[in-house]
Amino acid sequence: MATAGLYRRVLPSPPATDFASDEGKKLFVEAIQAGTMEGFYKLISYFQTQSEPAYCGLASLSMVLNALAIDPGRKWKGPWRWFDESMLDCCEPLEKVKAEGISFGKLVCLGQCAGAEVEAFRTSQTTVDHFRQFVKRCSVSDNCHVVSSYHRGAFKQTGTGHFSPIGGYHAGSDMVLILDVARFKYPPHWVPLTLLWEAMDTVDKTTGEKRGFMLISRPKRDPGLLYTLSCKHESWVGVAKYLMDDVPHLLKSKDVKDINGILSILLASLPSDFGKFIQWIAEVRRERDGGIGISEEEKRRLAIREELLKQVQDTGFFKHIVNFLSSTSCCRRVPAFGGNENLHEIAASVCCQGAEILSGKSGTSSCSCCRETCFEFVNADGHKTVMVLSATIVNGKNEEKVDMLVPQSLMELCCGAPDPNHCISTQPVGSDILTLLLLMLPPQTWCGIKDEKLLEEVQSLVSKDNLPAMLQEEVLHLRRQLYLLNKRQENKVDEDLSAPRT
Repeated sequence: MATAGLYRRVLPSPPATDFASDEGKKLFVEAIQAGTMEGFYKLISYFQTQSEPAYCGLASLSMVLNALAIDPGRKWKGPWRWFDESMLDCCEPLEKVKAEGISFGKLVCLGQCAGAEVEAFRTSQTTVDHFRQFVKRCSVSDNCHVVSSYHRGAFKQTGTGHFSPIGGYHAGSDMVLILDVARFKYPPHWVPLTLLWEAMDTVDKTTGEKRGFMLISRPKRDPGLLYTLSCKHESWVGVAKYLMDDVPHLLKSKDVKDINGILSILLASLPSDFGKFIQWIAEVRRERDGGIGISEEEKRRLAIREELLKQVQDTGFFKHIVNFLSSTSCCRRVPAFGGNENLHEIAASVCCQGAEILSGKSGTSSCSCCRETCFEFVNADGHKTVMVLSATIVNGKNEEKVDMLVPQSLMELCCGAPDPNHCISTQPVGSDILTLLLLMLPPQTWCGIKDEKLLEEVQSLVSKDNLPAMLQEEVLHLRRQLYLLNKRQENKVDEDLSAPRT
């Protein structure tokens, strides 16, 4: 019985020139000799085909992120950390992208959420000459790549809106090499730059906005290492609104006289599910990947987290918060971070999430349960002790042993005692979470404080210039995340393509 389907398409030529044709090879060699194919080598090393018909944006972005060697900070499968389309879900649910594709603005947001620096332009915001300059700039370097959003109709190709990276530039003929991620449909091909501009200068009917292009580069700072903001829980919308809109209004409307007054106001209204919005980053691995030993890389990452926690605890705001939370008069107004979970329950939850990520089933409806957890202390470098929380995860008939690595200082924050079996609550972790919360708020948050002396004191406490370099990076990362989530909450990701303010 015959099977219906399509096997590739014939590339309309002209206007495109097949990369593998004699003319395409000639253009390629000449562009190499001219030095305008430098970005090609990294891109071709990580070239991938989109895994779903509507995943062109996700495939283009993951390809560029891997080419730039941006560490996703979490594992893809097995022990490997690697960007894959399935991991790019922070700005739009994957099921929705699978059904409808993704808009230009949301792909820009995704790139920023993934830790890249993204400079984006719609054709209505720039000119073809500026576009040519950007293409040239990225073609002579492997530190920057261009992803184009265009309509296939301009090239007489079937289909409508599409995303693909630009792999190089031929100055003599003013042509660009499109590395089409739909390789099941069309091969890589050269097209005139001016025609690509016309293909980008079209309106996306889903947003009513022009298409365009984005320049993606590796950030000067690494993404956050200790904490991250999460939009996985539906409560994030309310929490983001509270932090960006309500807090400045509260500070402006109240006559606060000291730091305790500020903390009292903020915590009295802080959403009860705030703990689901800001979460600490756990190092999770399959037990068979590492056994009980600690690798050199894991030691390095844990040491960085230890140092970062110390820097948080050395800030002036941390000391104010600890004193505030320890006072009997305010304890009842402080929301619990993590409820009454003990460390066993936290380990079970995180290890279940880790098992799903490691099996490639993150975000699915499959149900995992944790049968048991246990703790072991490992001497990482002769001085520091690392706690390894091991769990047996059961999913249907399958079992998997998963480890979570916890720095000693974080364990003490969680428990207040060296014995994890005596952990009662995660409440003490609230001190460092609240410190980072206050530090990550936009600087203009505090402008409504009426008392000038108090305003000056607060501005000194939250000024990033007064923080150690590593903590500055962590704060700026969280601040960028908050800015992006606020844009999502206001449905402005397709209206405002600007990079997050710092």
